[in-house]
Amino acid sequence: MRTRIGIRLVLGAALVTATVVGGMAYAILRVQTGQLLAERTQCADQLSETIKGAAHFDMLENRRDNLHRQIRDVGGLQKEGIRKVRVFNKEGKIMFSSASEEIGTSLDPKGEACYACHAEGRPLEHLEIQARARVFHAPDGTRVLGVINPIPNEASCSTADCHAHSPNQRLLGVLDVNVSLDQVDAEIAFSRKVIVASALLAILAVSLMMWWLNHRLVELPVEALVEGTRRVEAGDFSGTIQVSGRHELGELAKAFNDMIHHIAETQRQLAQADKLASVGRLAAGIAHEINNPLTGVLSYASLLRKRLDGDKETCDDLDVIVRETVRCRGIIRGLLDFARPTAPARKPMDLDEVVRRAVSVVMTQLSLHHVDLSLDLASDLPTVYADANQIQQVVVNLLLNAADAIGTEGGSIRATTRRVPSSSIELLLKDSGCGIPPEDLPRIFEPFFTTKGNHGTGLGLAVSWGIVEAHGGSLEVQSELGHGTTFTLRLSTVAAPEGGSPPSLATLT
Repeated sequence: MRTRIGIRLVLGAALVTATVVGGMAYAILRVQTGQLLAERTQCADQLSETIKGAAHFDMLENRRDNLHRQIRDVGGLQKEGIRKVRVFNKEGKIMFSSASEEIGTSLDPKGEACYACHAEGRPLEHLEIQARARVFHAPDGTRVLGVINPIPNEASCSTADCHAHSPNQRLLGVLDVNVSLDQVDAEIAFSRKVIVASALLAILAVSLMMWWLNHRLVELPVEALVEGTRRVEAGDFSGTIQVSGRHELGELAKAFNDMIHHIAETQRQLAQADKLASVGRLAAGIAHEINNPLTGVLSYASLLRKRLDGDKETCDDLDVIVRETVRCRGIIRGLLDFARPTAPARKPMDLDEVVRRAVSVVMTQLSLHHVDLSLDLASDLPTVYADANQIQQVVVNLLLNAADAIGTEGGSIRATTRRVPSSSIELLLKDSGCGIPPEDLPRIFEPFFTTKGNHGTGLGLAVSWGIVEAHGGSLEVQSELGHGTTFTLRLSTVAAPEGGSPPSLATLT
């Protein structure tokens, strides 16, 4: 059974929190229990000292009735938590007790009241208060704290006339005070409930916080990545993942978007190359079949035009035939160039110089269209290994397309060259023309697709794209309808290997 990673994180955090909080709660309860018991023991010891001091003169004067009454009265203070007060001699015989039924009985040396002294193996008067205290369960099941307090043999006792004791006898008896621990147990139980409730709330709060953080920082980005991956698997490269947060998943989403962009661009280039290859094979066959008859039509039409020079109406018709035949021959020549592109003869090339030569070729036509051309050429461009003539052909095509987009009303073209960090240089041609509709942008490099109507053949950009692709570069377009178009020609500055092509820009980036 598959378990989501978020559930595992929440359960792990809850387990760690429960362990830490449980350990802290246990330690706090132990410390608090020890403190309460120590305070109760101290109070019981002070009470025994008070009783011993109050009964001192009665014991010295051997006033048994008064002593018995004091012990009975003190032992009857149930509201103060006193359960029992008794005095027994060193042999363990109970001499006085608030429970009259115990008087005259003897204690078991291994019992709870005598064990502390016998277990320690030391005289009672040398034991610390904690060693003289014990906790036991009464017959009714409640806990009771018992504190024994020695009654030493003082000089007044050993010299008294009433009941003189030997001076060598150190201990006359033991005062035993039993105090109820009900209040202490109630406080401990209340503290236990509070601590357990606090621990559960802490665990719940940490779990909820972990769930929220996991949902926000892990689940949502992971779901977006999974959904994006499924779209890519289905062949949809149009969607991107929203990048949120400066963390690893945000960087992963950004890397995923970059990957999708590169895959889409590579797919587009592959599709374009496949189209060009298919159309190229078709164009080569058609061009060979049409070229010869077309040459014959043009020759005979030109001869007839010379023979019928006096017949104006017929000459006008023949002029149409000659003009359209010449136009068809230009299309056939473009088809042949497209179908059989020559391999680039790469040599060190100055892109700025190529741009200047291309401008000199089309400058007259740009002037006729009232186009203002401005050059912003970088002076520090590195050498490019490319076929200067083919790159010039690409620049000429782009300039002529820009002039056609501007039309006869005039406009501007700006040519800019620059270096880019990815071991390449760029030529940007920005015009102020009519722009390209968004639905036509994906198709502008397809053969025979044109936005010029009958004025264009649709081969210029296709041939230019093929030339740039053969050089391992890229040709990109950005356009906004009514605000002009920008073509970006990018070439690698890495020298081509002997007999091979330079690495593509996709590889370099």
